Amino acid sequence: MKKRKHALVLFTKYPEPGATKTRLMTENGGAFSPVEAAEIYKALLLDTATVGCRALSLCRSGESDADFDFCISSSPEKEMKRVQSLFGSEIPSETFHHVVDRGRNFDEHFHDCFRQLFDQDYESVVCIGGDMPAITPDFLVRAFHRLMALGRDSETGAMVLAPCQAGGVSLVGITRNTDMDFAGVFYNPDGIAALDALIQIARCNAIPTALMEVLPDVDLMEDLAHMVSVSHAMAYTARFQPDVVVPQRTLAIIEKMGLCATTPPNTDHDPRSGMDDPH
Repeated sequence: MKKRKHALVLFTKYPEPGATKTRLMTENGGAFSPVEAAEIYKALLLDTATVGCRALSLCRSGESDADFDFCISSSPEKEMKRVQSLFGSEIPSETFHHVVDRGRNFDEHFHDCFRQLFDQDYESVVCIGGDMPAITPDFLVRAFHRLMALGRDSETGAMVLAPCQAGGVSLVGITRNTDMDFAGVFYNPDGIAALDALIQIARCNAIPTALMEVLPDVDLMEDLAHMVSVSHAMAYTARFQPDVVVPQRTLAIIEKMGLCATTPPNTDHDPRSGMDDPH
């Protein structure tokens, strides 16, 4: 009996200085050099991939009649060997399938990734970015389960989404029979947020859709500050939560660069002296 094929996709590119996490660079209002920004992204990327490996192990053990592959979608093609070498050397325990996504913009690259995998007979594809080390294996397992459950009896396919903290999305999953074109989703000329654009497509095409919890990624300095605190919290709470995968590389780069998250005094707080005074 032929097994059903499902894919977890890490949508990324090689952590090249000056080409990755550019909004963390000083020239774009950040605090880091191009080399430092690329180092940060490399740590985030490999920690995110490590969680993905754990999640697929759980999926494989729980679904004996299905295959779950880990795919790395990246571009340009000339960087493929370096991408393969990076994942092969850092995470040798997993077999990665590599895809070169093509297009004139992010929307087309994203769409092409899904198209290639569905052409290879994958029934469902869940795609995440490479800057989410706070994700848990359980989160990804549940995303697959919700997607497969919605798509089982649907003639219009199915979709699962996880919003990020800025109106966008950090996880997108669809089934093969889903009528989905990502044109105008991520780079919308009318300023429509990606999450709104995807929900509108789902509504217009009657696509059953599941919404997961907010899954933060790292684009801006405030995102990185948030991830610093979350990473430290995960390092402690993992001893009480077996499903937490400690982002070791992210913590190492935080320590190496001496990063910390601070909160400025709130000088505009609501006065509470009257309501708190027992008299």
